[in-house]
Amino acid sequence: MKIGLLSDTHSFLDPKVFDYFEAVDEIWHAGDIGEFEVVDKLQAFKPLRAVYGNIDDRKVRLAFPENEIFTVAGLKVFMTHIGGYPGRYNTRVRQLLDEDQPGLYICGHSHILKVMPDQKRDLLHINPGACGQHGFHKVRTIIRFEINEGRVGELEVIELGLRGR
Repeated sequence: MKIGLLSDTHSFLDPKVFDYFEAVDEIWHAGDIGEFEVVDKLQAFKPLRAVYGNIDDRKVRLAFPENEIFTVAGLKVFMTHIGGYPGRYNTRVRQLLDEDQPGLYICGHSHILKVMPDQKRDLLHINPGACGQHGFHKVRTIIRFEINEGRVGELEVIELGLRGR
């Protein structure tokens, strides 16, 4: 299963996303989608899984949950927008991670790209950074990866360019 992962579009969807995600099976959006037009474009292109973020309006919040827990290709995934990272999870996420025990935990919000293991919980944490124009990040990023037999592999960080350009 090939996955295209993005977050924090804040209503801006770079057309290059469609080129980079051409070969993926699904697109996952880790929140702060912005205008619903972003959802429409992504869903018209590939199957979409998403969670809402703190800037998302009622329409986005009615279409997507705060937390998404699912299994793909033998890997249990937990995706939310705000949650922290290994060693610095917020209380809500820490409880959900301990209850659900996913092998992959995805969040957005910080606009900081992170791919790091949580050895205590035996999971991989991914934050794809931000691919929109709003925020303090300098470079807009997305991630592609594969899931095979319950394991993440072939992970690629893709830089879309500088914010504001």
